[in-house]
Amino acid sequence: MKPYNICILFLTAGILLSACKIGKQYTRPELNMPETFGKDITSGESSIDTLDWRTVYTDSTLQSLIEKALENNKDMLIATARIKEMMANKRIRFADMFPSVNANINANDEVTNYGGHNRTPDPEYSAKLLFSWELDLWGNLRWANEEAIASYMATVEAQRALQLTIVAEVAQNYFELNALDRELYIVKQTVAARREGVRLAKLRFDGGLTSETPYRQSEVELARTETLVPDLERQIKLKENDLSFLLGDYPQDIPRGKSLRTQNLPEYLPVGLPSTLLERRPDVRAAEQRLRAANANVGIAYTDMFPKIRLTGNFGLESDALSNFIKSPYWFVAGDLLTPIFAMGKNKAKLKVAKAIYEQEVYQYQKDVLSAFKEVNNAIVTFRKAKEIRQSRANLEKAAHAYLELATLQYLNGVISYIDVLDAQRGLLDAQIGLNNALLEERLSVVFLYKALGGGYTSM
Repeated sequence: MKPYNICILFLTAGILLSACKIGKQYTRPELNMPETFGKDITSGESSIDTLDWRTVYTDSTLQSLIEKALENNKDMLIATARIKEMMANKRIRFADMFPSVNANINANDEVTNYGGHNRTPDPEYSAKLLFSWELDLWGNLRWANEEAIASYMATVEAQRALQLTIVAEVAQNYFELNALDRELYIVKQTVAARREGVRLAKLRFDGGLTSETPYRQSEVELARTETLVPDLERQIKLKENDLSFLLGDYPQDIPRGKSLRTQNLPEYLPVGLPSTLLERRPDVRAAEQRLRAANANVGIAYTDMFPKIRLTGNFGLESDALSNFIKSPYWFVAGDLLTPIFAMGKNKAKLKVAKAIYEQEVYQYQKDVLSAFKEVNNAIVTFRKAKEIRQSRANLEKAAHAYLELATLQYLNGVISYIDVLDAQRGLLDAQIGLNNALLEERLSVVFLYKALGGGYTSM
């Protein structure tokens, strides 16, 4: 039989024998998801992934910071490089399913002279094509290819999840920086008021209207308030360093845009249906891809227990003289059968290991889904209650301001002591800082809800 006829025969046999694939195909585990995200929480058909992060965060300065972070953040660059690695690995696994062809050109000249009386030259020249193909008889190579695809998709989803995290972290740190700026402004305004209070208290003391006690009390209160300034300045610098790190830069001054009070964030975010959360959250999708990869590894371990067939062939020219080289065709075709016979139960143990890892991934996937639902419910509750807290803090700040004005007037008229004025001043400072913190929490509730629902991913 001619060489090419033998090749055609082996190729046909290989294709027919590779049609079989044994092992359990992947199915998503039963999750028994709830119909809604929680009690009294309305879940509509609209989804958060319809909102681009530029629509949610309208501050142009914040937008530029997010864009810079997505481009330069080192974790994002690492994730991108990881995707390149897994893409190449996927291509390797895919190529393993097909025949490989190599070329071998060889020339040697061996001379033997046993006993010193019979010098025998033995030259050899050859040029061959080497064919090799492992028949995927039970689906071993296809399982390996499926595992590589799932691992690749897991890295892609992991990068998308990282993008959501970076968008949220930049927004969070930016709002916290704005809140610190506002708090420092409040404290400096309070320090100025305290200095004016010390001046008035000294005038009243020098004029004999009060004892020395109110004057000294005002100095203590001024000194106490002044200690807040350097600590806030320290916190602002540290927060700027945190943002610089997210941006992939060395520590630097961070530009400011809108103040915390003027940030125009959505009053409502579409929650969507619980069943769609699995498709919106890239971290959950990544967990499922890892589960797919673990299932494929079970298939690999299972098919490793069955025989493997490898076809090999050499085709070319081989001669002991260059003059006859073209006239010396050479071909060789062989099939090797490798089957496990005895390995002290190693292959069965490998299968058990793969099944145990798959079982772990099932529980991890279910845990990730539970964690996602918990984050969404927590974020929704926080989002709803943050508005109420901010309103109550605003009412408290307004009342504290009115009380300070009344206490100051009564003190000047001799109705109350200076200690009552100091209490009113402390109350106003606490109320102003409390309102500032409530504004921050209200803004952050939007950030966390947007991220929890899977918002923030855009193709780059």
